[in-house]
Amino acid sequence: MNSISPSAGSPPLQPNLTLWIDNAMRAAGPPLLFGLRLWASVCLALYVAFWLQLDNPYWAGASAAIVCQPQLGASLRKGWFRMIGTLIGAVMSVLLIACFPQDRALFLVSLAVWGAICAVGATLLRNFASYAAALAGYTAAIIAGGLLGLTGGVDADAAFLLAVARASEICLGIACAGVVLALTDFGAARRRLAALIGTVSSDIARGLIATLSSAGAGFENTQNHRRELLRRVIALDPIIDEAFGESSELRYHSPVLQRAVDGLYVALGAWRTLSVLLSLLPHEQAREAADRVTPPLPAELGIDGNAAWLARPATLRRALNGAARQLMTMPADTPPLRLLADKSAAALVGLSRPLDALGLLMADPTRRERRRRGLRRLDIPDWLPAIVNGGRTFATIAGMALFWILTAWPGGSQAIVFAAIVSILMAPRAELAYAVAFLAVIGVVFNIVLAAIVAFAILPWSGVETFTGLSLVLGACFVPLGALLAGARAPWQVGLFGVMTMTFLLLLAPTNQMNYDVATFYNTALGILVGSGTGTLAFRLIPPLSPAHRSKRLLRLALGDLRRLLRSRTVPTIEAWDGRGISRMSGLPDSAEPLQRARLLAVVLVGAEIIRLRRGARRFGLDALLNTALTRLARGDVAGASDDLTELDRRLAERQTPAAVRARARILAISGALAQHVAYFERMAVA
Repeated sequence: MNSISPSAGSPPLQPNLTLWIDNAMRAAGPPLLFGLRLWASVCLALYVAFWLQLDNPYWAGASAAIVCQPQLGASLRKGWFRMIGTLIGAVMSVLLIACFPQDRALFLVSLAVWGAICAVGATLLRNFASYAAALAGYTAAIIAGGLLGLTGGVDADAAFLLAVARASEICLGIACAGVVLALTDFGAARRRLAALIGTVSSDIARGLIATLSSAGAGFENTQNHRRELLRRVIALDPIIDEAFGESSELRYHSPVLQRAVDGLYVALGAWRTLSVLLSLLPHEQAREAADRVTPPLPAELGIDGNAAWLARPATLRRALNGAARQLMTMPADTPPLRLLADKSAAALVGLSRPLDALGLLMADPTRRERRRRGLRRLDIPDWLPAIVNGGRTFATIAGMALFWILTAWPGGSQAIVFAAIVSILMAPRAELAYAVAFLAVIGVVFNIVLAAIVAFAILPWSGVETFTGLSLVLGACFVPLGALLAGARAPWQVGLFGVMTMTFLLLLAPTNQMNYDVATFYNTALGILVGSGTGTLAFRLIPPLSPAHRSKRLLRLALGDLRRLLRSRTVPTIEAWDGRGISRMSGLPDSAEPLQRARLLAVVLVGAEIIRLRRGARRFGLDALLNTALTRLARGDVAGASDDLTELDRRLAERQTPAAVRARARILAISGALAQHVAYFERMAVA
């Protein structure tokens, strides 16, 4: 009897199937675990709220769902800032009602003004501080929605009690989510941040070594590589904020992490300058200069990967600082060699700052403790996007309030609340705001259907009369939603499932004594849907500034910064100038062209070199000639400024001192940047 058997060359089916199942289980494990954490957080918040007999316990559960994030640090950090925003919003709502207790119109206008202010703050601030500003705006709207009643009458006597109750419910949900997450998740943001900093630092170091080894050959390739690394450095900021949520030690040493990011910017800028210099020099001269600079560099810089950076950060930092000192004191009789040595040293000093951060993150016992410094000044990249967002939010809330007044619609208060939530919360998303807000509307529609099924088909007819039964029903909803959110890869998936986890409990509205009134449910659901839709429509009617327009504005503003520096009698510190430039670069949208990032970096480098050159020019009595060159440059006369800098270089060449050679090296750096971006710097007169 013949039997069918697999051919000798075909792989066995059973091992492949087992491997596929094993991989699927490994991939599904973390998302499913987050879904269970989300469910536990919501149930714990509801249980405590029921036990305390709060008026609206579902706000506690909804708050727990909102602050739960797949990363522990993000959840704890978001919860902390949510508490701050909630308290500010609650206090403001009471103040507004106290100021306009009998005037509904003025109260609604003042609420719209407060929402606009918070939208501006949410746009200007970053990460979870932005979320706190947004929350302060729509928390006031949430409390106002409970005070305005069905037709808009302000109940001033209940204002304080409702504000306290709502803030208590929200803070309770935050605390419960924090407890569950802290007990079930040990966090990985610290290790992830260390790996990212180590990888970016080692990539910059290897690129620097490759540029010196090739004597500047392949300039286009290294230029593209630097631009990509600049984007990765900018992306470190939210990861740092997540790490702060996991560790109070990191928050105390936050200046160390900030200096690490600044050091990476410095290293990239120095690498760019020496790369441009080597590409412009004759090959033999470039080869000779690179060979003079290369010997002091530590061998670990050329190692592929971040293992050396993570294993011994303190040892490598000492090696980098020692090599930088050798390069700074290395004899150099020509400006190109002096500039190459100085910029190589600047790159090494910049790379040593991430090693301080790695020592902190990896708990290196040899790391030196740093004293905490004052808060860094908040540099605003551009005010206009924030002003546009504030104006849109005011128009949205005021328009929704006017519609409510004219129609006396019972669900109008809910519509105002969710119009405020969407318009404020989505404002920092810039060009993605409309798409994310539209996904929020779709998520609300799905949740209305899901909540209606649970509220009117499952709970009344399944005999669920205990909290355990309610928890099981909620688990059937929240565990899959949480798993889908944690496993989401595309931005639209994150937006859709995130909105569904946030709004489901608000629609279901479980209380100690469940209310199965269909009319109340659908009136509330319609208010939420109309408010969300109105907030979404506002982003279409008053769109955010386009990425191209924002990029052009930032480039123009950076030129304005440089022009003010050129004309100013007072010289700022290098740290203040670099901080301003880094702020402009961080404000660039992700879709900005690489050339635009390079031009912003060139402005920062030119300004820093001019600050240093001004100090040196006083020593040689050449202030007048330098000021003439700077005045021409401020007018956009790049050719005239270059001629004056050439004359200044000739005067300095007569001095034959190390300080004069270093000043000539700075002139060379400025001239190289101006020559590379002539058309851009010529627009300084109209910036």
